Formats: sequence, structure tokens, C-alpha cells
Amino acid sequence: MKNEDLGKEEQKKYMEILDRNSLRLKHLIEDLFEISKANSGNISLDLMKVDIISLMKQVQVECEDALKKRKLSLRNTFSDDKIILLMDSQKTYRIFENLISNIGKYALRGTRVYIDIKDYESFVEISMKNISAQELNFDAKDITERFMRGDKSRNTEGSGLGLAIVKSFTELQGGTLNIQTDGDLFKVFLRFPKKTEGSIEETPKKEEA
Repeated sequence: MKNEDLGKEEQKKYMEILDRNSLRLKHLIEDLFEISKANSGNISLDLMKVDIISLMKQVQVECEDALKKRKLSLRNTFSDDKIILLMDSQKTYRIFENLISNIGKYALRGTRVYIDIKDYESFVEISMKNISAQELNFDAKDITERFMRGDKSRNTEGSGLGLAIVKSFTELQGGTLNIQTDGDLFKVFLRFPKKTEGSIEETPKKEEA
């Protein structure tokens, strides 16, 4: 860019590269900040009554363009009835958004994506299943580590922290994250416990850094 002899087309190309990489760096810094706070315990939960069904539908609408771009078809298996849990709405939204965004980036083009929500007596289970575009050559136990990617060929705008954030935000709310692979089938299972009304007061809030 400092070269005065650089043509306008080349300047435009390098400006696009700078813009893309600066945006990626911004996302990386934001993700690092979030996961550092979560892992240190220096983070507060704003618990409220959240309709998991409605929240999932909202995230799907937000991610619709990315899914359509890869011609992915959603197959939802859950009722239109509300499932209310005491959750942090923003952090739960981020959990769903990260998972569905990953599907939009890494699922095999033109395949189906299965999302199930099951309401049990003491917990709610959310599962997401998709076919990976690349060979799943990793240990499912390691995929939630920082900067870990599902295959060595991935070269996207992602920070490599998406699933680590999902794990941290899930566990902060008393939930569990279980990732399984079966050939090229990638499966994610989230479980969130059902809490009583008193759980809002029982859950201590920690001051922000």
C-alpha cells in the first residue's frame, strides 16, 4: 500500500485483505477476552426465563443466509410448545450461534442438518448433527480446546475458539457438552438442567473485571 506505483486494482485487492484480516483479528481478541473471563470465573450470569425453542428459531433465522449459501437443509425435531429454562439469554444465544455457524462453515454442501430438542423430567437435551465436508481426523475429546480445529485444511475467518466458548458458557450454566463423531458425521449434545424459581437467587453473580 505504501508503494506509490501500485495500481488502483492492486490497491483495492490489498485493502480487502487488510479489511478481512483486521476483522478476523477483532473477532479473535473478542473471543479471547470472553473465554478468559469465563475460565477465570470472573463473569456474571443474568438468569431469566428463556424459551429454548424460540431462541433456537431466532438463531436459525440469523444464520439462514450462511446455511443457504452451502445449500444446507435444516431438519428440526422439536415441538412449537415453549420449553422454559432459567438461563442467561445472551450466553445461550452465543452457544447456539457458534454451533450453527460452525455447521454453516464446515458441513458438506447440499446435505441435511438435524437439530433435536428433547424435554426430559430433569433436563433438556439439544442435539445437532451434520455431515462434515472434510475428514474428521481429530479426537472428539480435544475439539473444544482453544484454537483446535476439526481438520487441518480449514482456512476460514474463524478464531478456533468457537467450541471452547460453547463449552465454557454451557458449563457456566450447569450444563454439559458432549461431542461425538461417527465417520464423517459430527454430533453435538447439550444438556441443561431444569432449575427452580429459587435458583435465580441461589446462583451467585461475580463482578465483571
